[in-house]
Amino acid sequence: MTQAYWKKHILEFTSPRGTSRGIINSKPGYYLILKDGDDIFVGECGLLPGLSIDDREGYEEVLNHVVSALMNENKFPDLSLWPSIQCGLETLDLHREGGSFQHLFNTPFSSGESGIEINGLVWMDKAERMFEELNSKLETGYTCVKLKIGAIDFNDEINLLKHIRKHYRACDVEIRVDANGAFTANDAYPKLLQLAELDIHSIEQPIKAGQWDEMAGLCAKTPLPIALDEELIGLNTSADRRKMMETIKPQAIILKPSLIGGFKRSDEWIDLAEKCGAFWWATSALESNVGLNAIAQYAASKTPDIPQGLGTGMLYTNNISSPLEIRKNKLFYNPDKTWELPF
Repeated sequence: MTQAYWKKHILEFTSPRGTSRGIINSKPGYYLILKDGDDIFVGECGLLPGLSIDDREGYEEVLNHVVSALMNENKFPDLSLWPSIQCGLETLDLHREGGSFQHLFNTPFSSGESGIEINGLVWMDKAERMFEELNSKLETGYTCVKLKIGAIDFNDEINLLKHIRKHYRACDVEIRVDANGAFTANDAYPKLLQLAELDIHSIEQPIKAGQWDEMAGLCAKTPLPIALDEELIGLNTSADRRKMMETIKPQAIILKPSLIGGFKRSDEWIDLAEKCGAFWWATSALESNVGLNAIAQYAASKTPDIPQGLGTGMLYTNNISSPLEIRKNKLFYNPDKTWELPF
């Protein structure tokens, strides 16, 4: 007997996390679930409040329509404006086609033969606390770290980065920063100049999304690579996506499948990036291990040669137990471990 349903699971952070949008303590997780006899297939709909374009009224109603279509093999509703649900459904289909969580994409990563290099993430906090967290990441074995900036005084952030560079050279530790749109169009360029002096690898989304001309101007003269993140969210047609890339001409883009509509959409973004001479990396958007596994397996299928943003599996006190594990600076899938699903 086939059974389909969805379930909401509130993920609780191990400690409050600071972002440029404020402090967060938890996030909702939604899961599409299909049971066929003894088999269970799951896809996570990684809704991120305050950032996902589908964080709005009607979300659970759309989930009901998707579940009905799964049960009755009806036509699915148009999910172009519900990217996290589209990603969840695509993940469920991959799970069903592959037969297990381990085989969404068959790669050396999914078989446990190799790991994916990832960056360590340092959240926004007081400068002293950020440096402590950074040291912890480096002692673990990370050689690439990403710092969230934009929540405290910029001079304090620059002093923190200077302090880091006194201890760790660029050839030893790659530093990425993520401003989450915290700079203004007027003050962004002088700040980029200061960051470039500290051998920063790249900066994500220096100004708020939607300012295409201003962002294009920054990308044309920036002293360090600019990676677009929020800029990719909410562009629902191929024409809009192409126009944005051709207008801004960024140095890099960040792929967050839950926010942009899944893996086929991510393929389209990669193609656009390559045509524009931009590089890319994939990042989780605070999904549980279900979504993280799907994104990691997708990223591995592209044989990336730079660190990916996939080190979020330890953020929650009540994450879904999985075979994913971090060893030094790499994420691995351990085939000897099993999933423990609360569904």
